[in-house]
Amino acid sequence: MTFNTYTASIPVFKQILNSLLAILDKAEAHVTDKKLDANALLQFRLFPDMLPFSRQIQIATDFAKGAGARLAGQEVPPYEDTEKSFAELKARIAKTIAFLDSLNAADFGGAEDRAITTGSGEKTKHFTGSTYLLHYALPHFFFHATTAYDILRHNGLEIGKKDYIGTY
Repeated sequence: MTFNTYTASIPVFKQILNSLLAILDKAEAHVTDKKLDANALLQFRLFPDMLPFSRQIQIATDFAKGAGARLAGQEVPPYEDTEKSFAELKARIAKTIAFLDSLNAADFGGAEDRAITTGSGEKTKHFTGSTYLLHYALPHFFFHATTAYDILRHNGLEIGKKDYIGTY
């Protein structure tokens, strides 16, 4: 069996992004039901030196769209990082899923050997496509998606592993 970069990336990103959409719906309902300040949850951090919930979602979507674009040999679509509400975060996730849907398996021909460069200056990193996906993009994506989930769970949202895994 040969490695298929498209199958190892796009459906995986979409699965977790769709689960984050469903979790955000639950978070929005939780805030409304409990009469909580939504911004307190959106800005919550697990520890002072960690990024807040909203930034975790932004970074997870950045890794999904960035990996999809780079592996398909396309430009990474820029996002502004200005989301301040559940609705805006859900729109960002939906926009990311739509971008991933615009990519097709043919775009990923030779992606595992494609030269991928990220960052600039001292932070420049060079990868082959398969190393970039398996050792950089996917781990970062899952870290930020999981941290977003953990923030919501820590704040009393009744979600579990099935919510995180979503539909596959």
